[in-house]
Amino acid sequence: MSKQTFLQGTLILIAAGMVTRLLGFINRLVVARVMGEEGVGLYMMALPTLFLVITLTQLGLPVAISKRVSEAEAKHDRAKVKRILVVSLLITGIASIVFTVGMVLAAPFIASTLLTDERTMYPLIAISPIVPITAVTSVLRGYFQGRQNMKPQSYALVIEQAVRITFVAFFVNLLLPYGVEFAAAGAMFSVILGELASLLFLVWLFKRNKVVQIRHRFFQYLWSSKETVKELFSISLPSTGSRLIGNISHFLEPILVAQSLALAGISSSLATKQYGELTGYVLPLLFLPTFITNSLSIALVPSISEADAHKNNSLIHYRIHQAIRISFASGGLATVVLTLFAEPILTFMYGTANASNFLVLMAPFFLLLYIQSPLQAALQAMDLAKPAMWNSLIGAAIKLTVLFLLASNPTFGINGVAIAMSVGVILVTLLHLASLYKEIRFMIPWKDLLKMGVLIAATWGSGHYLKNTFTGLETNLFYFILIVALLSCVYLLFLFILRFITKDELRQIPLLQKWIN
Repeated sequence: MSKQTFLQGTLILIAAGMVTRLLGFINRLVVARVMGEEGVGLYMMALPTLFLVITLTQLGLPVAISKRVSEAEAKHDRAKVKRILVVSLLITGIASIVFTVGMVLAAPFIASTLLTDERTMYPLIAISPIVPITAVTSVLRGYFQGRQNMKPQSYALVIEQAVRITFVAFFVNLLLPYGVEFAAAGAMFSVILGELASLLFLVWLFKRNKVVQIRHRFFQYLWSSKETVKELFSISLPSTGSRLIGNISHFLEPILVAQSLALAGISSSLATKQYGELTGYVLPLLFLPTFITNSLSIALVPSISEADAHKNNSLIHYRIHQAIRISFASGGLATVVLTLFAEPILTFMYGTANASNFLVLMAPFFLLLYIQSPLQAALQAMDLAKPAMWNSLIGAAIKLTVLFLLASNPTFGINGVAIAMSVGVILVTLLHLASLYKEIRFMIPWKDLLKMGVLIAATWGSGHYLKNTFTGLETNLFYFILIVALLSCVYLLFLFILRFITKDELRQIPLLQKWIN
């Protein structure tokens, strides 16, 4: 498999992301319909612990591997590529064993004391085997990304989701008669099977397109990898810091939510239900466009790393600007649709519109989330992971502080959690922009900011008109789909008028090359 250009690699990842998001939503719909709000709450309360353990295991190596492999490939240094893989596999292998055992042993304490719901112990234990699987998978993904070949990761993501959705309904229905906590554990087990299938595919692909032989003189390469370890850790440790801060924040979040809502006089069962609505129903919708921004971020690291190695600052500015423009364009339509049509969307998807107020409150602020990931990727690609880490720390600290102050107040309750999440998104994005300006004098042009405002305002006005024209959206799915389709066409027209998508970028899409030329 050959490498792709920045935009080609991004488009491949976006296509895979669209498929996996669709499959992921089907998976969430199955889980939500079968387990209900309380079951989703247990499932979502266990996930932050898993994400924290995975972050500790990976040590930020995927980003570091991508950057260092990209540099080694540019110099045709296969020996260095092998040293990178040998060191990375050894580190993540040892870390995965340690943290998996620790997670299993700590599960009873985390469930009963920190999460205040001992039923979360079952999904925590059920998901623990995924840690070593994810560790090896992350190394292989970083390797392929560094070679600027995004196809393996794209295929692996689709395979993972397909396997997960195949088994989730079976295990949830099988274990639901034993209790909702066992059903949540069954949903976790389907995640393990999906990740395992993804790993097996990547291992097969790595062997098929082998550039280096891992087992040949393994320890000889290991002993000569001291400098490689330093190079990897110079990126991975600050990157780990950023992810660790985010994961610790997510780990503490359900704990603070449970404790704060208890202070506000809300029962443990109701708190779990409300948190399940917010994190299981609303956040997946808000994170929907991030498959595009994450794709941009993955492709951005090796692209900017190559430009940085050649001291090509103009190309670095262009790539960051391009990523922001595409990220904003991808998130603008979602922001307007989620805000205007919160009730029908939640009703059609989950059979309830209880969480619509969260969606209306958070969607406008989460527009900044869609440009946050490319900004952080740009900082990491230029060896500026430390500023990104401090930005994440400041944002997480303020978010958790606001969460506790508001959620423990009966006037705000669970709405305080939604406000705190929005505050964290806004702050971290602005801090990343400030760091880029400080280091390379990058800033979003005022002309582009004006165009962004016009795009959102024009789309909002069009959507509001269509909403008032077609009534009864809550009960008529056909009208709803028709309105969203019409609004999407209008939005696409605005993107071309305002030049959020250029002809040069369209020429890089094989299906449009002849038509554009």
